[in-house]
Amino acid sequence: MDPDSPSPGEGAAAAADGVEEPSFGPDSQFRRFSNDPRWALAMIRATVLEAAHPQIGAALIGNSTFVAHPWRRLRNTFLSMQRVFDADAGVREREAARLNRLHARINGADARERPYDAMDPSVRAWVVATLYESTVSMCRLSGQPLTQAEMEQLYAEYQAFLALLGDEAGHLPATLREFWQYFDRMVAQELENTEALRIVLYGLFDHLPAPPLLDGMPTLWAAGRSLVGPVLGAITVSSLPEGFRRRAGLPEIPGAQTVAQGAYLAMGMARFLPDGWLKTDELVDLLSLVPGSDDPRAKTITVVLEGVKRAGALLRLLTPLPPEPGPGAPAQGPRRSAEEFFHEVLDQTGDGYLDWPDLAAMARELAGRLDLDEPEETRLYRAFADWWRELQQALDADGDGRISKEEYAAAVPSLAGPALIRAAEVLFDAADTDGNQSIDEEEYRSLFRTGFRRDLRDTAGTGATYSRGAFVNDFVSFMTGRRRSGPYDPVLAQA
Repeated sequence: MDPDSPSPGEGAAAAADGVEEPSFGPDSQFRRFSNDPRWALAMIRATVLEAAHPQIGAALIGNSTFVAHPWRRLRNTFLSMQRVFDADAGVREREAARLNRLHARINGADARERPYDAMDPSVRAWVVATLYESTVSMCRLSGQPLTQAEMEQLYAEYQAFLALLGDEAGHLPATLREFWQYFDRMVAQELENTEALRIVLYGLFDHLPAPPLLDGMPTLWAAGRSLVGPVLGAITVSSLPEGFRRRAGLPEIPGAQTVAQGAYLAMGMARFLPDGWLKTDELVDLLSLVPGSDDPRAKTITVVLEGVKRAGALLRLLTPLPPEPGPGAPAQGPRRSAEEFFHEVLDQTGDGYLDWPDLAAMARELAGRLDLDEPEETRLYRAFADWWRELQQALDADGDGRISKEEYAAAVPSLAGPALIRAAEVLFDAADTDGNQSIDEEEYRSLFRTGFRRDLRDTAGTGATYSRGAFVNDFVSFMTGRRRSGPYDPVLAQA
C-alpha cells in the first residue's frame, strides 16, 4: 500500500485500450474475496468511508433503508455485486443498467442545502475507491498483504466496473501510484464527520435489528448485539486512516488496533476450510430466510428455534407458548397499532417521517424481488409516486412536504384511495409474468420467496392461482388495515 512503490498500472491500461478485459468470472480477485469472511469487516469499513463523503452521506440519510432495513440492504447489495462481476456479459450489462436507473432517481440536497446526485461520476468513483482500499487494507491488517500484481489486477477489475456503468475514465486515477495520492487527498480534504457516519458507527451497531432468521428471539439477539456491537465499532474505527480519525474526532481506544488485527487474522483462518464449507451468498441467504417459508432450511431452523423458545419458557416458568396455527390458518395476522404500522412499514428510511424516499424504497424492493426491467420498473415507480401524492394531499396537515407519525395517527386515514388501488394493479401486472390474469405458485414465490399460501384453485382444478381481485384486495388490506401479513411482512416490514 506504499504510494511510492512502483505502479505501472499495466492491467488498467490494457483494459482501457481494449487489449484485454479484466476477468469478471471465477478467476477474478473479486470472486476470490467475496467468500472470504474478512470481507465482511472490510465492507463495514468501506461503508463508513463512503458515509463520510458529504454527498454520499446525504444520499444515505435521505434515501437509503440501511438504518431501518440493514439486512435487506446487505442482501441486495451482495446480489448486485455478484451480478456486476458475473462471467456472463449480458448479466453484467443488465445489472449496470438497473444500477444506473436506481442512481438516477437519487438526488436532492443536504441539511446545508448542498446538492447531491447519485449519478455524479466523481461520487461513484469514491464508492469504488473505498471498496478497493478497504480490501487492500483487509489483507494488510490480517498479515497477508497483496502482491503488486494482485493489487494491479484488483484495481483493474474495479476500473472495469466503473466503465461498465458508463462513467468516463479519469474520475478514478489510471494508475495505482496516482490512486494512493487521490485517496490520501480525499481523506484529508473531502471527508467529514457526517450524520450518516455517526449513525453507522454509534447507532447502527447499538440498535441493529435482528435478521429475519432471528426475529422471533429478541432477547437472545439483544444480548449478542450488546457484546458484539461495541467490538465491531472499535475494530472499524481503529482500522480507519489515522488522519481521518483525528479530523473527525473519533475516539482512540487502547488496544483496539491489536483487537482489529486479531479479528481480521482469526476470520481469515476460515479460508483454510474445505471448499464449499463457507459461501457468503449462502450465509446471506440464510440470514434473510423467513421462518415459516417453504425453504427446507427454514423448516429445520423453525423447529430448532421453537425448541429453544419452549426450553427457555420452561426454565423461566413462563406460561406455555400458544399453539402453532394449522395449515389452513389465514395469512392475515393480528392488527398493528397505527404507530407500529408507521414505524415498521411506512417509514422505510427510519427517519421518523413518511415521504417519497420511503415509497420509492418500497417500489425498489418490489421491483428487485420481481427482477423487473424497463418499462415495467418505471410503471411501478410511477404508480407509487402517484400514491405518494395522494397521501401527501390527504395527510400532510402542516404542508412541510412530509408526513409525521403524529399526522398519520391523528388522521386515522382510510388509505384505500384510487392511487393505492392502481399501485396494487400495477404490481399484479408485474408479478403476472405470463399475462394470464392470475398468479401461479412460481410467480407467487418470485415476489414473496415463500410457498403458496392461498387455498385457491383455478376453474379447471389444475393448480393453485391468485386472482387479480384477491391480490389487489390483500395488498390494499395490508397497506390500509395495518394487519400483519405472512406474505407482505417479510417484503416491507422486516429488517
